[in-house]
Amino acid sequence: MARDQPWPVILLPGAILPADLAYPALIAELGADVDARPKDLEMYAGPTIPPPGYSLATEVEGIRRVADDAGFETFHLVGYSGGGACAIAFAARHPDRLRSLALMEPAWAGRDGQTPAEAAVYERLWAIPALPPDEIMPAFVRIQLGPDVEPPPARPGPPPPWMPARLVSIGGFTRSFRDYEPDWSVLRGFDRPVYYALGGRSNRDLFGRIADRLAGVFPDFTLEVFADRHHFDPPHRIEPARLASSLRGLWARADAGER
Repeated sequence: MARDQPWPVILLPGAILPADLAYPALIAELGADVDARPKDLEMYAGPTIPPPGYSLATEVEGIRRVADDAGFETFHLVGYSGGGACAIAFAARHPDRLRSLALMEPAWAGRDGQTPAEAAVYERLWAIPALPPDEIMPAFVRIQLGPDVEPPPARPGPPPPWMPARLVSIGGFTRSFRDYEPDWSVLRGFDRPVYYALGGRSNRDLFGRIADRLAGVFPDFTLEVFADRHHFDPPHRIEPARLASSLRGLWARADAGER
């Protein structure tokens, strides 16, 4: 694509914060030559959570639909947490549609190559939906932080109107992750640039080990560590200028190597 056209980008959020609240700071830093489309997850697209027949294939189809509606024949895909898991699933199903892939601590990257330490973290995550409602979010947060990292303080006042649906969704996401394994042969052949942002204060046995595994899968893989960040103060919200610079570098490199 000639650079006289904006970079086409789809941004996927995590399971909790809606896309339109997750990405304004990053979009502002990316600038006017980026056609950034924040897309909420398909988990929340209908009246029931999860929607009937929901799986990560549902998310893949939703990404494809948004790209088609935007006129993006090929595009750059950015995914954080649950959205990162969806981005990996899309890359495994439609690698030809992607110009690059940017992952920010994806919540799931299959079982292949999982260490016992990583698998043990997931066993704790799988158990969260069975907890009493007032224990779900504290447990969800605690598991994804480093061992000596204090959880962020609770937001004052009543919960936002979208929060109850997000708590319900955790069970749907955990089931969809357990049921999904990407096509590793496709991902090993994915020759576009892949970027991974890792918080230095996040759970190393989860997000760090996913980074280690994916570094051995994708032929062109770059890891950037944000030493002061963790999963719940991520760079797209707290260090958007630095992340925007890294993403623009990724996309420029993808353009330079386009086939």
